Amino acid sequence: MAASINSSTALLITPPRVSPILRYSRHIGFRHIPLLPSPKIKLTGRCRDRRIAAKSGTAAMEEEKVVGEERMLVMVPPHPLIKHWISVLRNEQTPCAIFKNAMAELGRLLIYEATRDWLPTISGEIQSPMGVATVEFIDPREPVMVIPILRAGLALAEHAPSVLPAIKTYHLGMRRDETTLQPSTYLNNMPDMFPEGSRVLLVDPMLATGGTIVAAIDLLKDRGIENKQIKIISAVAAPPALEKLSKKFPGLRVYTGMIDPVINEKGFIVPGLGDAGDRSFGT
Repeated sequence: MAASINSSTALLITPPRVSPILRYSRHIGFRHIPLLPSPKIKLTGRCRDRRIAAKSGTAAMEEEKVVGEERMLVMVPPHPLIKHWISVLRNEQTPCAIFKNAMAELGRLLIYEATRDWLPTISGEIQSPMGVATVEFIDPREPVMVIPILRAGLALAEHAPSVLPAIKTYHLGMRRDETTLQPSTYLNNMPDMFPEGSRVLLVDPMLATGGTIVAAIDLLKDRGIENKQIKIISAVAAPPALEKLSKKFPGLRVYTGMIDPVINEKGFIVPGLGDAGDRSFGT
């Protein structure tokens, strides 16, 4: 059975081939830049002692303009490293430790893709060993909110701090009843309200029936988050979940390593990769 997603509400896109590792390497040295004044204040001029002179305030959140705001966008990056890690995850012979590492590496690549044109920046001048350079940094005053859905989301989000210079991590524990397939929440340390304009990465490896991810987004919306502020990171997705998301949350963005065709009577994706939580943590 071929995977099928309603094109009137969701659009599947495979972006051009890029090199996440090369682009990511440019940001390694930016993790400990000093905090700057309020993002609404614009500063000009040079600062001494090799400090950053900020020239611009908050950058507006740029959304993909390929589709209208009334449609959900599903991104399946075509990079061969993503395909490699998906293949490692699928193999039933993959040991627990290697499975967890593969999940983390896949998450690193998907988070890179999801935040490509999504991060606020500040620019200015610094003194390099050879002269003055115009530079651009990720603004540390506006951290991305990373929310892994426990347990399996912990593995997929493990390398988020190595990709993003500034994040805040909130944990959301949700358990699916194996009979009814309905989710219940057992841990939630999210704030009552998120700051206006927050960017949220909601991390859940398996989008199968869609019950858990829909319940998680409902909790975010209760806390002031709009659809366009959310990007979902998943390892494998299936049409039932994507259909449900596209109908209920127009404007949502989903980044997944693979779309598989069906789910079975127990709510597992086929061929999928099994229970991501059990295989990540061996329990």
